[in-house]
Amino acid sequence: MEKRTLLLWFTLGHFANDWPICSLWLIVPTVGIAMELSPAEVGLLFTILNVGGALAYLPAGILADHVSNRGRLLLATFWWGAVGYLLAALAPGFWSLALLLAVAGMGDAAWHPIATGVLTRESKDRRAHVLGIHAIGGSLAEVLSPLAVGFLLAYVDWREALAISMLPAAFMGFCFFWVARAVPRVEKKSVSKQDMLGLLNIWRQGNGLRMVVMICLYNMALMALLSMIPLYLADRHGFGPEAAGIAFSTMLIGGALAQPWVGKISDIAGRRPVVVLGNLTAALACALLVFQPSLWVTIAAMMVAVAALDAIRAAILAGAVDHTGHSEGTTLGLAFGLMDGIGALGAVLAGIAAGLSWPHMFGLAAAFSLGAAALGFVTVFGRKVECRN
Repeated sequence: MEKRTLLLWFTLGHFANDWPICSLWLIVPTVGIAMELSPAEVGLLFTILNVGGALAYLPAGILADHVSNRGRLLLATFWWGAVGYLLAALAPGFWSLALLLAVAGMGDAAWHPIATGVLTRESKDRRAHVLGIHAIGGSLAEVLSPLAVGFLLAYVDWREALAISMLPAAFMGFCFFWVARAVPRVEKKSVSKQDMLGLLNIWRQGNGLRMVVMICLYNMALMALLSMIPLYLADRHGFGPEAAGIAFSTMLIGGALAQPWVGKISDIAGRRPVVVLGNLTAALACALLVFQPSLWVTIAAMMVAVAALDAIRAAILAGAVDHTGHSEGTTLGLAFGLMDGIGALGAVLAGIAAGLSWPHMFGLAAAFSLGAAALGFVTVFGRKVECRN
């Protein structure tokens, strides 16, 4: 199978794997309303499910670097997620739902370091570009899944909506029985303690540590916005599920379409200007939201903030791989783990801030983005590389 065809299948696989978890952007606030949860409890639910997924990133990344048949690993992620979300739809209460969503999220999470590890290993000279193309799948899921589930929730309850949302992952699970055979194999090797300690040393001091904190702050800002925007629109502007789904999906379109192009720019011009500008733009947009402008200005500012953060994701991930220069799967597993593990704290902190007031919540998101921009400015990224078409 040609590289471009495999990249297309990986993008479709990303779309299918992310579809059910992206539906949660609207399903979880609906659960919150149905169970009479506070904003902090809604944020906690998002944090728990993301922390659960974060636990799978690094092990999956290590497997991607050490297991020969990575296609089978990718195939397994679809069925883990599909079965997990189906069981979550049957959860009787808050804590059982949180636990089952966290377990289901592990399947979706495992896809990312394995798939991106394969892509960055096979396309060393244009890492951010291929990561950006792969990211289109997840971004389109973030756009279309909330839109679809918003209309779905007008006719069914959240349990049925969640059960229906796992169908794309199950369908792609059948497709990957064939696609998995075409995934390039690597030499099987044992996990070396010395190699793992060496990789850890790269990240725990100096420039590596600055990059770690930057990645965490970046995703804390994004998680704060994505987890609270649907709740904000319902609370302050009376949006129903359909209207919230349309607004939320519209906010994600710009970043989804921009990711491969912004990634390509970072391959040519370097990571720092892209990372700093994206975070700074989001910080300024969130700062505007602190003043609670009119609805249309609010929607526009939210669109700018979310798109700016979403668009630079591939550049940040490519910067992490550039920093180590090897062990692509393990490095990306660590980066995803930081984003959805520590970074997921942005959701619960935003929920606590929203409990005080919505300006407090947007101010917190602005502070996270500003901190990421400042750290991006003082971080030394890998050298830019020649970008080949």
